[in-house]
Amino acid sequence: MDTVSTKKLPNWVKTLFPFMQWLPNVGRDTVKADFMAGLTGAILVLPQGVAFAAIAGMPLEYGLYTAMIPAIVAAFFGSSWHLVSGPTTAASIVLLSVLSLHATPGSPEFVHLALTMTFLVGLIQVAMGAARLGTLVNFISHSVIIGFTAGAAILIAVSQFKNFLGMSIPRGLHPHEVIMHIGQHATEINLWVVAVSVTTLISGLLFKRYVKRFPYMIAAMVIGSLLAFVLNRIYGQGVTGIITVGALPASLPPLSSPEFSLAAFKELLPGAIAVTVLALTEAVSISRSIAVRSGQHVDGNQEFIGQGLSNVIGSFFSAYVATGSFNRSGVNFEAGARTPLAAAFAGAMLMGIVLVVAPYASYLPNAAMAGILMLVAWGLIDFHHIKIILKSSRSEATVLAVTFFSVLLMDLEFAIMVGVVASLIAYLYRTSRPRILVRVPDPASPGRKFTTNPDLPECPQLKIVRIDGSLFFGAVSHLRDTLRDFSENKPGQKRLLLIASGMNFVDVAGAEYLAQEARARRQAGGGLYLYRVRPGACRVLKRGGFIKDIGPENIYESKSKALHDIVENKLDPDICRHCARRIFLECKEKPGPEEPLIQ
Repeated sequence: MDTVSTKKLPNWVKTLFPFMQWLPNVGRDTVKADFMAGLTGAILVLPQGVAFAAIAGMPLEYGLYTAMIPAIVAAFFGSSWHLVSGPTTAASIVLLSVLSLHATPGSPEFVHLALTMTFLVGLIQVAMGAARLGTLVNFISHSVIIGFTAGAAILIAVSQFKNFLGMSIPRGLHPHEVIMHIGQHATEINLWVVAVSVTTLISGLLFKRYVKRFPYMIAAMVIGSLLAFVLNRIYGQGVTGIITVGALPASLPPLSSPEFSLAAFKELLPGAIAVTVLALTEAVSISRSIAVRSGQHVDGNQEFIGQGLSNVIGSFFSAYVATGSFNRSGVNFEAGARTPLAAAFAGAMLMGIVLVVAPYASYLPNAAMAGILMLVAWGLIDFHHIKIILKSSRSEATVLAVTFFSVLLMDLEFAIMVGVVASLIAYLYRTSRPRILVRVPDPASPGRKFTTNPDLPECPQLKIVRIDGSLFFGAVSHLRDTLRDFSENKPGQKRLLLIASGMNFVDVAGAEYLAQEARARRQAGGGLYLYRVRPGACRVLKRGGFIKDIGPENIYESKSKALHDIVENKLDPDICRHCARRIFLECKEKPGPEEPLIQ
């Protein structure tokens, strides 16, 4: 989409009315493409909206309401051309986890709290966008999202066992407790219900694999409902025990009102922060992943504002927390959407579709819903990336595992925080241990380039070390311990040449340590020398006065100058006279152990 004509718009117009950047480019062709993509999205969200509402513990129609107004608002005030907002699995299950502590899922009180939570989440999102905090989501590791989603998938599947098997299971049990309960009460399993749920599950898998042009969730829902209808007509509902969800209201989203009280906000704030973090991460990650394919630039801050407004406004139209949906956004892009009008069309057309199909939900059995949710849960587990993470990085695998088991063992809002903290700890651990390599000249190279080879000899007086990583307060201890080990193993190497080209950043603590190391080595009869210091690091050394302790003459720009000066002027000639290693090119000009010293 060409946006050249909008480049002259003032920044305040782009922020307050972001749709002005793409609206002038809408034409007959783009409207036609967006309409067809929107129709596809509206049909796709029908089974998903009902399923996600069940996950969230909300009345089923609220899942559809959440896919209406919020999708339209996010389309006009967000940044992405293809992101479609609405109910999602992750946001739904976190909402249930947070609010089930305060009210019974499905109750009017629960719904009222959900609307208040949605309003509060929207306020936080708008505030973060206005404060230009869009880059914060970059600090949430991909492994956290993968682990959280996999754990949420297990919880979704476990929560549907009662409907899938047609048996009573107490609420509030942990996954392993649910499995134990099923094993102890296996005789209570309703085989009629299992027949419907398994048929729904299998038909969904078959359609997903072999009939990709037709929405597999709708196909599975129809087939499961038909089987339940036939069984109930032949044997009677009293015999089969197959219960339906009941008819949905055939109406547009009714007006609603969150609770505007300090007490309610205070009670819901911790959970709202967790929901906000997850929702924004999901939305921005999805929009950026699709933008890579579409060639669009996504403004994370504007996306925060768009998502926030969709939730603030949605909370007055019976919508619970909405965020970007990967499935619907991906389908929107593949269906040929050209502008955000496609997402707006999807929300608007869903209103009309609901008026027609809502009464037929009375034929939808709970068992079929459970089968569909099992499909959703299975699709959430990203086996491909889990395998890659487990193979490629021990620290990322640890973060993934910590997040996954936290989801299963504690409240979801805390599980997200645990995953984020684990990710940051892993990052800090890596950055606090920069790679420190011992370097030696390679005699096989014509210019004796530096190499890391423990089999090659080192100079008995000069240690050459390369640091790959920033030298900040967290990394000082690791560098100090490593250099101390080097000195203890080879005490004769009192002179140290640091190759600083890999030190991207040096803070005050790092600069202070370098000054301390220079003074200590000088007192011991040696010295500290730096080679190829980056301008940023050099500025810190100069401004803090640390360069005086190191000595400006001991900072070199080239390897040849550094080695020539150190070998010719700094090393002890008596030791060099008895050294047969000939490490450097400059050593050839010095008398060896078998050569007389020229007076």
